[in-house]
Amino acid sequence: MKKLLLLAGVGAVLFGTGCNTHREESESETRFLVTSAVQMDTAITRQYVCQVRSISHIELRALERGYLKKIYIDEGKFVKEGQLLFQIMPNLYQAEFQKAQAEANFAEIEYKNTKRLADSNVVAPNELAMAKAKLNKAQAEMSLAEVHLKFTEIKAPFDGIIDRFHVRLGSLVGEGDLLTTLSDNRQLWVYFNVPEAEYLDYASNLKKDSVIPVKLLMANGVVFDQPGAVKTIEADFDNETGNIAFRATFPNPAGILRHGETGNILMRIPLANAIIIPQKATFEIMDKKYVYVVTKDNHVQLRLITIGAEMPDLYVIKEGVAAGERILLEGVRRVQNNDVIKYDYQDPKTVMSKLQLPSE
Repeated sequence: MKKLLLLAGVGAVLFGTGCNTHREESESETRFLVTSAVQMDTAITRQYVCQVRSISHIELRALERGYLKKIYIDEGKFVKEGQLLFQIMPNLYQAEFQKAQAEANFAEIEYKNTKRLADSNVVAPNELAMAKAKLNKAQAEMSLAEVHLKFTEIKAPFDGIIDRFHVRLGSLVGEGDLLTTLSDNRQLWVYFNVPEAEYLDYASNLKKDSVIPVKLLMANGVVFDQPGAVKTIEADFDNETGNIAFRATFPNPAGILRHGETGNILMRIPLANAIIIPQKATFEIMDKKYVYVVTKDNHVQLRLITIGAEMPDLYVIKEGVAAGERILLEGVRRVQNNDVIKYDYQDPKTVMSKLQLPSE
């Protein structure tokens, strides 16, 4: 009986030893995938919240006081330059013009009679000059009355789209009261704010008299079909936000964009000699990014990195990894610092060809 127990114990020890040996051999045979950081020219796309503004967007106001007699257009309609939009009741101004016209006609007749007498030396030259001055005054008053009469007609100063009405037919409007607004949307200005550090990047790479091409991502998630260009940068930074305003110009031939819309500006930024690694090679500890660098003697060493920019599936590294350094691509959760590993190396261009890259 004792011999049987002894044999069973020896067998258990041998079995356990065999399992451990098998597990150690299995772990030692595990091979990891390694690549390296690559240095290359690339570009990133940055997004900025923006506001769309018509280049010509004005308020149409009453120039004279009176009742709104006629409205010739409707809200949201396209109007042509010079088209009649509103008319304020002109009766009073029509009467004032007719009165001024009659007084100008009377002064003209009086001047002609005085001139005929002056030519015959019947009246003194001073009397002729007074008649002429009276005529000039009457004609000026007639012109002023005509201007007031024309002010009762509100016409479009340029082609554009009418916004909502602030008054209704028959309303009593005062001088300066807002009637509506008019927008010319054939070209649009799009404003967005850029942080100081990013502005310095743009300014240092921007050639004299060149423009920055941009795209507009509309509120529905669709990229606007017309390209834009940044042609103006404001003079001063906002001290409270640390931003400076950029203004891009977009053509709008189909009239899709309207004054007051919002969206996102997409600006493509070239990066020369950028250090790039796949995102899958990184992991996070306490909100900081790390990679495992593979040394010449096949040890993995934990390395803190600083992300300079982000692209789909890729990081541009600002600090932490140099070009050509080998990094662990797969299995970052299966190793510990200073572990010795066996690995297969994959060229970074091959790795990146399998990732989602931004379109050129």
